Amino acid sequence: MAASSGVGAAADSGGECGALLSVGTGPQLLFKRPVPSNNECILEPLSLPESPGGVAAVEESPSVPCIFCEEYFPRAEQNQLLKHMIIEHKLVIADIKLVADFRRYILYWKKRFTEQPITDFCSVIRTNSEAPVEEQDNYFLLCDVLPEDRLLREQLQQKRLREILEQQQRERNDTSFHSICMFCDKEFTGNRSVLFNHMARDHAFNVGLPDNIVNCNEFLAALQKKLDNLQCLYCEKTFRDKNTLKDHMRKKQHRRINAKNTEYDRFYIINYLEFGKSWEEVQSEDDRELLDNLEEDWSDWEEHPVCAVCLFCEKQADTTEKLCLHMKEAHGFDLLKIKAEHGLKFYQQVKLVNFIRREIHQCRCYNCKEMFQSKTELISHMEVTKHITFLPTRSTWDQPQYYFPTYENDTLLCTLSDSEDELTAKDQSEDVPVISEDISDLEALRQNSVLNQLLRDENND
Repeated sequence: MAASSGVGAAADSGGECGALLSVGTGPQLLFKRPVPSNNECILEPLSLPESPGGVAAVEESPSVPCIFCEEYFPRAEQNQLLKHMIIEHKLVIADIKLVADFRRYILYWKKRFTEQPITDFCSVIRTNSEAPVEEQDNYFLLCDVLPEDRLLREQLQQKRLREILEQQQRERNDTSFHSICMFCDKEFTGNRSVLFNHMARDHAFNVGLPDNIVNCNEFLAALQKKLDNLQCLYCEKTFRDKNTLKDHMRKKQHRRINAKNTEYDRFYIINYLEFGKSWEEVQSEDDRELLDNLEEDWSDWEEHPVCAVCLFCEKQADTTEKLCLHMKEAHGFDLLKIKAEHGLKFYQQVKLVNFIRREIHQCRCYNCKEMFQSKTELISHMEVTKHITFLPTRSTWDQPQYYFPTYENDTLLCTLSDSEDELTAKDQSEDVPVISEDISDLEALRQNSVLNQLLRDENND
């Protein structure tokens, strides 16, 4: 193999058909396909082009060829192939770690470079531009800025995702699974989830939901290999014997895997979901979407009607006005009139409603304190005696204990408001200074606190 000015090429007279020949110098480097002979054979399947050129099915092979010459490199030595193409052929492939299938990617561009000049696809980067021409070098950058390259990468990613999802589904449905727990040597057969649930429950070793794992056997083998090498699964330190390793993992709570270790990424389905993104990037985007949703436009929000319940029966209404009208016509209780006559502010209304709710719930008339067997008998008594129409003395219901709702879901409390006259007067009034209580003598404050009186009233009840 010989390299010549720019991107080198190799010709093998007795080798594979379609060998590449270099023509000219400098960035305008063309590749010509040899004229086929009658005895030339077809060495690979043919397919009609798809957009962009299609990703043809490629047989699995342990090695990957160079794009330009006949050099082959094992799949495990991917970096060696990239180094070879940079040094010998001046080709740089950007973001190669984002390519889902390295071999298919290389074979695709090997074919395309025989059809069109390399400068049709790659940006030309000239080094030593101020030096004499003979000392200058031209490098070629292949990246996903080229639409064809980006589409190829996306197609390879989608193909890989389909393959991974199919593999995951086969593992989820597999009932022939057989493995031994790496912590207690207990044997498990059937579905893989039985083993993972056992390790999580009995050994506090949690690797996530079994349904999120793919290539399960390889995953378990990788974990078992670390333990056989007396290596901690989390911090990956090596210990002198198995008992020391077990004590370390138990005391340090290292019975888990290190999420930052990219070695495990290929065993989790989330790492295959989006093109060129790790699980951390996918997760952070999900978090940002949640935050964005909190700040989204609420202009299209449709408020559901609030259904408040009558103080004396099961009648419900979607507005306060309708409910007040019902209580006035059906029971003779005019809440709006009572609020206006007594000048009730918001919290006084709250205490009144909670007081009435509590008395009705206990089947007790809030005026004469007579008890009844049922709510029906109570309401009948209050309506006949007109006890329902007027309130007891303010001191009876204007108590701190009625700040707390009798029913936790009492929607009527949410619809109460100060009267319009009070709101108007409040707007017109001057600011009223608020003077804090004297807390210099805390013991005296505790003895005179209204909460003490409230507790005594509760105990008397």
